[in-house]
Amino acid sequence: MSTTGLDDFDKTLEASRAWLGEIGEAIGPDTQRCYHALRAVLTTLRDRLPIDQSALLAAELPLLIRGVFYEGFRPADVPLPLRRQDEFVTLVAKRFGNIGPVSPRASTIAVFRVLQRHLSRPLLATLKTSLPQEIRALFQPEPAADAPGPHRDDAPSRSATGESPSRDWGTALSGQESDPHIRPDKLS
Repeated sequence: MSTTGLDDFDKTLEASRAWLGEIGEAIGPDTQRCYHALRAVLTTLRDRLPIDQSALLAAELPLLIRGVFYEGFRPADVPLPLRRQDEFVTLVAKRFGNIGPVSPRASTIAVFRVLQRHLSRPLLATLKTSLPQEIRALFQPEPAADAPGPHRDDAPSRSATGESPSRDWGTALSGQESDPHIRPDKLS
């Protein structure tokens, strides 16, 4: 049954819900948190990439997510000079908004994992070569040649650290300094 009566809109709603669900497997099922994670990570990645690569990335995103990706985009201000993983994750944390405790690092890994599942391999290779090694490390290792390709989700519902997804909610991960957590009382 059609939700909107328009095939393109129905397809983008379905794809967007699927992406949020995949993010939720890693950071928890709260759809608002998943949306904020997706938005914060995508806009930070967008602002770190050269404009032409941002456009290539946007072209492969579902229509609805493409709108989120371009929201607030200021081409004159990019690419941002983020070189280290902690700089990238800190900017993601600032862009989360007031949504309660969440791990920006775990959220970044979850969103990058979704991108790896759904974007073409040539685009992913191009994006990764544009990022410093420390930020590129937030992407999961390349799947084996016999592993499922894009648009298949056969991964177990575990966080990138191998711990249960609830481990990322509001508690620090074994003293990792580069894993800031946002708390509403700490936002300015």
